[in-house]
Amino acid sequence: MIGNDRQSGVVAVVLAAGLSRRMGTPKQLLRIGGETILERTLKNVRASNVSEIVLVLGYAAESVKKEVSTEGLKVVHNADYEQGMGSSLRAGLAAVDAGATAALVVLADQPWVRSETFDNLIACHRESRPQIIIPIYKGFRGNPVLLDRSVFPEVQSLSGDVGCRAIFGDHTDGILKLAVDDPGILLDIDSRDDFESLSAATMRDVFGRANEQEIPVLESREGIVPGLPELVLVGRDAVAHALVKLGGLLNFTVSVVDPFLRLSELPEADRVLHTLDFSLLPPARERYCVVASRGQFDEEAVAQSVLADSSYIALLASKKRSQEVIRSLGAQSIPAAKLAAVRAPAGIEIGAETPEEIALSIMAEIVTTRRQRGRN
Repeated sequence: MIGNDRQSGVVAVVLAAGLSRRMGTPKQLLRIGGETILERTLKNVRASNVSEIVLVLGYAAESVKKEVSTEGLKVVHNADYEQGMGSSLRAGLAAVDAGATAALVVLADQPWVRSETFDNLIACHRESRPQIIIPIYKGFRGNPVLLDRSVFPEVQSLSGDVGCRAIFGDHTDGILKLAVDDPGILLDIDSRDDFESLSAATMRDVFGRANEQEIPVLESREGIVPGLPELVLVGRDAVAHALVKLGGLLNFTVSVVDPFLRLSELPEADRVLHTLDFSLLPPARERYCVVASRGQFDEEAVAQSVLADSSYIALLASKKRSQEVIRSLGAQSIPAAKLAAVRAPAGIEIGAETPEEIALSIMAEIVTTRRQRGRN
């Protein structure tokens, strides 16, 4: 059953057509607590105030329909699912009722987003009608994203494996970032490791882990040597983990910015900041920042690095993605000279391929930058 406010005019478009390449099996059908991931996602969407639910299927569609109830849903088959998320967005938005005012783009692999969060996004759209609403948890951007009907044509023109984020840079003035008390907007399942770690977290109540009364905003080890250069890492991918180790070996104070990682899980790190706000870090004479957030909150992290007047800023992203980030931040009046200094691609050219090699190339660039600053 769909939520109480059937006249909200906001349709949920649930994207469940992906190939699950990194998982190796249809992740929509993996089970957590006796339910499939897709069932948990749909249950939360059904409990919200969306007026309709459009479910986009593609890869393993028949298997999904056998295991997951689609009663009351508008099911759309994306025959071009191998082309990526852009094709699913086109198929889903094309099926949205003509009278709908907006669409919530819901990812099937985010089963912990609360129904109240969907309702908060809907209410925000009703009150101020921005073109795009992005939920934010502790400064970190998440999903689902709400799209006003006015931007549907642009999203439907996207191609390849890109999401609606690709149009954000063209709508800086039309984007509203809505703070929500829901860590579920940041939790998705891309790989087997994600599934195993989040499954375990769910059994312990993943939301309890984010309880601000139990975990301080900034965790710090005792005995941090003052005056050392600081290496700030945003993200938790393999490159970031390798950089934590290299930073410690090279006598940097290592600060990791992540909403969920705990200092006890990072023996080589000195601090963990659980809010994307660099002003909460102790002052540092030299600060070197590396953004490895896998596209999720690149803009916010680079902006924080600029505001912190960092000596070095690197963004781990493709050339196309890097250009999108710089263009978006430029539209937000961040000085062009500061954005021009952002290293993307990051690191010196050593033919790096593995996460450890990429981390080494970045640390080599940081050391080079330090030495050049020391001579000037």
